[in-house]
Amino acid sequence: MAIFGIFGSKSKQEKSALEQGLEKTKSGIFDKLARAVAGKSRVDENTLDDIEEALIASDIGVETTLRIIERLEERVSRDKFLNSAELNMILREEIEALLNIDENFREEEPFDFSRKPYVIMVVGVNGVGKTTTIGKLAAKLKASGKTVILGAADTFRAAAVEQLTIWSERAGVPIVKQKMGADPASVAFDTISSAISQNIDVVLIDTAGRLHNKVNLMNELTKIRNVMRKIIPDSPHEVLLVLDGSTGQNAYQQAKEFTKATDVTALAVTKLDGTAKGGVVIGISDQFKIPVKFIGVGEKIEDLQVFNKKEFVESLFTVEK
Repeated sequence: MAIFGIFGSKSKQEKSALEQGLEKTKSGIFDKLARAVAGKSRVDENTLDDIEEALIASDIGVETTLRIIERLEERVSRDKFLNSAELNMILREEIEALLNIDENFREEEPFDFSRKPYVIMVVGVNGVGKTTTIGKLAAKLKASGKTVILGAADTFRAAAVEQLTIWSERAGVPIVKQKMGADPASVAFDTISSAISQNIDVVLIDTAGRLHNKVNLMNELTKIRNVMRKIIPDSPHEVLLVLDGSTGQNAYQQAKEFTKATDVTALAVTKLDGTAKGGVVIGISDQFKIPVKFIGVGEKIEDLQVFNKKEFVESLFTVEK
């Protein structure tokens, strides 16, 4: 039985939540794509220009958009009478292909739990939903049968520690925390030590989300990693970057800075239910070559979903009947 069966968007209820969560992106952008190709007996340069404009407006990003358009142009030049239905299908295939970053990633089990404790360091700027994502992830992991411990290594904001404490109580998992201003690496060390002594499966470490001083950010994250490795040499096993999908191009800049500061291995894109900029998921995944593992499409715990690229693209292109 897949440990993460409860995560996926396989059921009708969860798929409905996905479709509802992406409704603004779909109505704001992908309806424009539909209008660009609707009723066309063949695809011409004007049609491609309309598609390009719609993709860029969706915050997919210029580079990724141009890559998609180039591939479409190749097909159009080869298949002279490519109609709108065929173009629609090809467009879906090309976007899905751009999301195929990690061939080993399975929606049923986004983490490799063969290592114990499995250490996940979560990074991201303040306000993107980082702490909430950690809390929801902890709750889901516990519901799937895993033991979890949280580490409140964002010691610079009282609100972050308080919020993570609330989530630890809600999820029913222990938390390790120290006084405000304490060394974040010390919190990470204590959390992993506790996990080992208690035979816990998964460690989730929250980190500070300050970008105003990039040198300090890099030094801090490096220090945390080095301290972790004194206990478990190959930790952290995952560095999960949380991005706010509603910020559009700003999310690209955040991804750029954090990938410079540390070895980001996975992405979680939140707040997609409140924005028409869901195309950022496609662009960031393509440009940084980092797999999107989770998306947030609402406030409820179940609205944090394992990212399924096929269902994501289908939800954007589904025509309402």
